[in-house]
Amino acid sequence: MKSWSAALAVMVLSAMPLRAETPEKTQVTTFSLDNGMDVVVAEDHRAPVVVHMVWYKAGSADETAGSSGVAHFLEHLLFKGTDTLAPGEFSKIVARNGGTDNAFTSYDQTAYHQRVASDRLGLMMEMEADRMVNLQLDEEDIRTERDVIIEERNMRTENDPGALMREQMSAALYLNSRYGVPVIGWREEMERLDLDDALAFYHRNYAPNNAILVVAGDTTPEEVRRLAEETYGKLPANPEVGAPRARPQEPRQMAERRLRFEDPRVAQPYVMRLYLAPERDPGDQQEAAALTLLAEILGGGQTSVLNQKLQFEQHKAIYVGAFYDATSYDDSSFGFGIVPAPGVTLEQAEAALDAELAAFLETGCDEKQLDRIKFQLRASEVYDRDDVASVAQRYGNALTSGLGVEDVQAWPEILQQVTPEQIVAAAKKVLDKRQSVTGYLTAPADVQTAPSPEPAAATLPQTDAEEVTQ
Repeated sequence: MKSWSAALAVMVLSAMPLRAETPEKTQVTTFSLDNGMDVVVAEDHRAPVVVHMVWYKAGSADETAGSSGVAHFLEHLLFKGTDTLAPGEFSKIVARNGGTDNAFTSYDQTAYHQRVASDRLGLMMEMEADRMVNLQLDEEDIRTERDVIIEERNMRTENDPGALMREQMSAALYLNSRYGVPVIGWREEMERLDLDDALAFYHRNYAPNNAILVVAGDTTPEEVRRLAEETYGKLPANPEVGAPRARPQEPRQMAERRLRFEDPRVAQPYVMRLYLAPERDPGDQQEAAALTLLAEILGGGQTSVLNQKLQFEQHKAIYVGAFYDATSYDDSSFGFGIVPAPGVTLEQAEAALDAELAAFLETGCDEKQLDRIKFQLRASEVYDRDDVASVAQRYGNALTSGLGVEDVQAWPEILQQVTPEQIVAAAKKVLDKRQSVTGYLTAPADVQTAPSPEPAAATLPQTDAEEVTQ
């Protein structure tokens, strides 16, 4: 489970990397610099544009306990000055050169990216290498940006009852993993973040041997290697960077957890359930592929099993969705959300969901539906090849989550090879209430609210990134 912001209507989340490589359009080359920085080059010469991304293998799950939010905080601070750039000058230079830039933080990575004309690639590398090691901060920077991230939490979380409930559910689902701590941080700890916290995370994690450079678009491996060696290659490796990443792991879960989140602002009550679920592992992605397809079969749209049964046949819900994020460094989650129809209680909606899940485990999946979903995924991957940013995102996200280039390229075919029997087996393993949390989002009993005609009044998970626009 990741950090989340989306309308309930798009709560279905299957794994992001559902694409394949096209040899005639995208040639992927990898190499490493002498200082340990890994480089991925995805050539696409159809337009004179490149996407330049630096991914750090350091996200909020790599924070030290007690300093939650520092990874996201540092992402903001990296747009401050360096030895050679004034505060804010980085983005101004990108804009003056006709490009765009941004950054995001998630549990497993922090990434900085620019989209520019291909002849500006060297400039982007020069500036990004500069702020990898030469960041200059003072107490005023800390005060200013700390206020910014607290206000961001107010807007994204404190003002959204659904977001607050999901935080509580995440904390209950993960008994030991840092995935139980929000990416943006707990407010009480965010308020105490200081210069030492930011610099400690920076010096511990921002180094070439803890980063992956991904360049996609109108360039060549030879050009990228030359430019990377002239910029990133001059930076020293950090001998303190650990590999593999040492993180708290989940113990065996043996007890179902439940919570009821009440807030007078809730206009549309709903039920949400999360199960602990395995992630994609290097060389072992079959189970994650089965879960990806399971989410589509059960709750991937109006033709999904749960929507057909609960919405159109039984009229017990106005929306049902399933979601699963396959790409994470540690255990992920598989979940459901159901918005009851008028006159249906949350308890009745949950009971109906459980009944249909039990029926599915007995009868299995329809092969025609499975074939249709596989065809749709194949079509989606074809369209996604046209966006070099998607290509860069796909590789960066996977590699900073512990996967390799070969896993990224094998993933689409693995999805196509999943059998109905594998899907049912994965469902039986994961849909175990002893490793689940069920949440009710509702208004207090003394607050009367009219149900919304559309489920978009509530929010559920969509992305694992805390996006920051500079």
